[in-house]
Amino acid sequence: MAVKSIQHKQHTFDISYEIVNPSGKVDLIILHGWGSNKELMKKTFAKEMDSFRHIYIDLPGFGKSTCPMALTTADVARIVELLMIHMNASKDIIMGHSFGGKVALLLEPKVLVLLSSAGIYIPKPLKIKAKILLFKALKNLGFTKLRELFVADDAKKLSEHMYQTFKNVVDEDYSDEFSKYEGKALVCWGKADTATPLSSGEKIASLIKNSDFVAYEGDHYFFMQQSDDIAQKIEKTFLDTLGH
Repeated sequence: MAVKSIQHKQHTFDISYEIVNPSGKVDLIILHGWGSNKELMKKTFAKEMDSFRHIYIDLPGFGKSTCPMALTTADVARIVELLMIHMNASKDIIMGHSFGGKVALLLEPKVLVLLSSAGIYIPKPLKIKAKILLFKALKNLGFTKLRELFVADDAKKLSEHMYQTFKNVVDEDYSDEFSKYEGKALVCWGKADTATPLSSGEKIASLIKNSDFVAYEGDHYFFMQQSDDIAQKIEKTFLDTLGH
């Protein structure tokens, strides 16, 4: 494991990363989802695709990486890009799970691998909308300490910077960004995913002109049981791009 200090918007981010197969000729950047870290992704994919140089990154505020300010998804992508420049890493293949999928998309790799990616807006149920309105009303009355009773499970116990980041990124609609992506995409999804439903994956695949869509048995973390097949598809997808 290594840590690199990255300067962004007059703040210093200490970004933790790890390289597997350092002699690999093709770079594979692997980005985790919200609330996760590089260790989960490394545990899943480190034994796969040994011809690639794997670069596992803790996104700002997760794992062993710091986050001294509230960020947008674009900020996170820029920080990752600055780290890649430092490492002389190319944008051959970038794989992202959930929130990491949006970050990967903004980096515009040659091959984009999305694992149950975030980025398609799902309208909130009426019950959740009512809860938000109640919280805002109480906040206006000065009851800010009641936050933990109202925020989503993903946002509980976050630092203030990360809570603001969560608010910035949670409801983004990246439909336009997906449709503008010009590389090759492999879109993989869990059929029983409730965090980012299967319909989101189908929509993303329809928006990206050059994409393949694969649905697997499993939930939001389906890839942990399907890593062998996903790895084979990534290798084939990259080899196919070399012929064009």
